[in-house]
Amino acid sequence: MAADNPLVSDREVEFLLYELHDAEALTALPRFAEHSRETFDLYVDSVRRLARQRLWPAYGPMDEQPPLLRDGRIHVHPRMHELWPRMVELGLLTATRPEVVGGMQLPLCVSTLAEVYLMAANASAFGFVGLTKGAAHLLEAFADDELRARFMEPLYEGRWSGTMALTEPQAGSSLADVRTTARPAGDGSYRLRGAKIFISGGDHDFLDNVVHMTLARIEGAPPGIKGISLFAVPRRREQDGRLVDNDLSTAGMIHKIGWKGLPSLVLSLGERDDCHGWLVGPPGAGLHCMFQMMNEARIMVGLNGVATALVAYHEAVAYARERPQGRPLGGKDPTRAQVPIIEHADVRRMLLRHKAIAEGGLSLLVRTARLADLAEHGGEGQRAGARAQLDLLTPIAKSFPAERGFEANALAVQVHGGYGYSSEYRPEAWLRDQKLNSIHEGTTGIQALDLVGRKILGDGGRTLRDFLDDLRTRNSDAAGRGVDPDWSAAMSEAIDVSEALTVELLGRGHERGPSTLAHATDVLDLLGTLAIAGEWIEQAGVARLGLAARPHDEAFYRGKLHAAQYWVANELPRVELLARRVTAADDAFEAISPDWL
Repeated sequence: MAADNPLVSDREVEFLLYELHDAEALTALPRFAEHSRETFDLYVDSVRRLARQRLWPAYGPMDEQPPLLRDGRIHVHPRMHELWPRMVELGLLTATRPEVVGGMQLPLCVSTLAEVYLMAANASAFGFVGLTKGAAHLLEAFADDELRARFMEPLYEGRWSGTMALTEPQAGSSLADVRTTARPAGDGSYRLRGAKIFISGGDHDFLDNVVHMTLARIEGAPPGIKGISLFAVPRRREQDGRLVDNDLSTAGMIHKIGWKGLPSLVLSLGERDDCHGWLVGPPGAGLHCMFQMMNEARIMVGLNGVATALVAYHEAVAYARERPQGRPLGGKDPTRAQVPIIEHADVRRMLLRHKAIAEGGLSLLVRTARLADLAEHGGEGQRAGARAQLDLLTPIAKSFPAERGFEANALAVQVHGGYGYSSEYRPEAWLRDQKLNSIHEGTTGIQALDLVGRKILGDGGRTLRDFLDDLRTRNSDAAGRGVDPDWSAAMSEAIDVSEALTVELLGRGHERGPSTLAHATDVLDLLGTLAIAGEWIEQAGVARLGLAARPHDEAFYRGKLHAAQYWVANELPRVELLARRVTAADDAFEAISPDWL
């Protein structure tokens, strides 16, 4: 990695926290009243130092030497044995949780901007943390006191790690087809039997135990999602004061193209009919409960997509500044010195596009985090609206960074030229890592179906209209701060197009039924493009104020304005194109016979 690659720009984090998303305003809420800008900065600074000094140096070795399955157990890279206690000591597992469970009660928008450093440095290492705190939070929300003491406390304390065990070989993403069974044992526990696949972090050798938050069917439960329940299933269970085997074994390891330091496993439960699990939440409510962890994981994947794009962006900029090649267009004198490739307009085109994707995506993820803070801890009049907006934006915040982030990472490879596809340079590794983000926690197609089917059609378009109204307000505010009137006009037009499409979708939903969802991925693409335009319009307005108030920061703010200009001029027009595509509803892929492919 280039010596001056910061992983994530500290100035960018400051801008998002305090100039754009106003994290300090959250200290007016009772939940965050004991915090201040000083405590926020202290935490972020501590995390960024850990990321740069510890996690980043371990990334290469962990990518090059993946975990091994040996004698039925997973052995991870030795660096994880060093990293885990440091991450636990810093409070990453409980940063946003209440003091009653040992947390710091930080706003999620603050911890999100801290965690982006960790993901940029080493997504695999942080993955163990993200999964563990998600499992513990699930127990905090839905388990009884006895189960919290048994499982939640060691997870939050970092003595054990956690996972989510949903997917099965025959079901894939179709959770309604889960077959793992749970039989009441008469002692308050259940005996589970079945198989799970693609379980990230499902086994390792740096802690004594792993707790799997597992979906299964209690014997006699109805088919479909109404028959699914949630269980806490440890790899090893406590018996007579010690940990013993719980009949849960690693049956295989998935060999992935990226995220290589975090093992993905096939797990076998109950081969000896002695796998003990404990019910979390009411019977039949497993999927309802699990959606808490699933949605948190989707946001985490989106943030990882942003982080992976950001670290590659800074690497590509540093490389382009240093790499001499060619001469300016029109320069015919071969005796003149070569210029750094950043002097070539096409290289700057790629870098600006990369910047617009990565920084726009990060702003969207911080917005979703702030909505989560308000949905959970805001005033009574704020919570319902914030929750609805968060639900609407979750599939966008997961998918945009994954899909467009892959394009951004491909640009970093391109900027590096022949070195880009060599393993001596990191862009090829980040490109591999990035591709997993469009698959993890529900593919882009699944996110699109959720967005259109549940979030738009499900409430008659009300929440989407509220989002469009918010975009109008932000666009008007930016215009008042001196943003180019042509940009504001283009934004207004794109919002109007999106509103008209909403009416079209709602009408079609009644007329055409399931086929309305055929172009759901185009709708997701459209709203992602529009949402990022909203981030850039607002950033442009703040940048206009910054130019007047902080002239010493001119380069930073000019970069913001040019990225906004790029997005409005080159990406926002896609909204109308995508709307026409959805409205036309071409049925080529619906009508084609599988035999013709």
